[in-house]
Amino acid sequence: MAKVTKIVEIANDDDDEAAGFGEDSIDALTGIDLENGDDLDGLRAVARLAKLVGSLPWFAAVGRKLTATEINDAEAYVAGIGFDEMQVAGVENWLAASAAAQAHDWDDDWWQAEQQMQNALLEQALQHTDEHDLEVALTHVSTRAGEVAHEHAAKMAARQGVSDPALLKVAAGAAAQAAYQAALVLAARSAESEDDGEHPFAIKFRLFEAGRLPLGIVGSTFNLF
Repeated sequence: MAKVTKIVEIANDDDDEAAGFGEDSIDALTGIDLENGDDLDGLRAVARLAKLVGSLPWFAAVGRKLTATEINDAEAYVAGIGFDEMQVAGVENWLAASAAAQAHDWDDDWWQAEQQMQNALLEQALQHTDEHDLEVALTHVSTRAGEVAHEHAAKMAARQGVSDPALLKVAAGAAAQAAYQAALVLAARSAESEDDGEHPFAIKFRLFEAGRLPLGIVGSTFNLF
């Protein structure tokens, strides 16, 4: 049985009131019309994720020694998007993270692989979700994640005397993108799905949940801050 990431646990949580999201609160949060029952499950799961991203410990573990679990997750993520036998390297501090983010030999194939997976999920989600409703929900999740993550990044970096606006923008953008992709995983899942495998985007989001900042692939190395 594949590991179950927190976003999947949210999707399977049927206690809306306990999660703080009844139909009325979801509607108020996203402006989505929930009368279509086929759309409800996926959009409800995305709405729960929107709540979660506001309380995550964004970047709380950056600079610490990587744990075995984090290394395994990082390896599973890069293998899942098509990059086998990739070395996972920990980034020591915010200055090193800035250098890694600006590396000239950054692998564009990594970005292309993610885009292809993202497009496939979007196509799958649109098979059972209204396009406008989905766009509103995804935008809310990514915007919320980016705002909160930027605040956390600024605080964490300031502790090391770093206030590089470009680096903070990179960190917040990466968080927003990861949240968007995680929301797509939820939206694309249907009640009829029998796939127990864990999507690479779910694994990637778990690294952010753990307080890490994936910085991408450079050469044969996946940099994880």
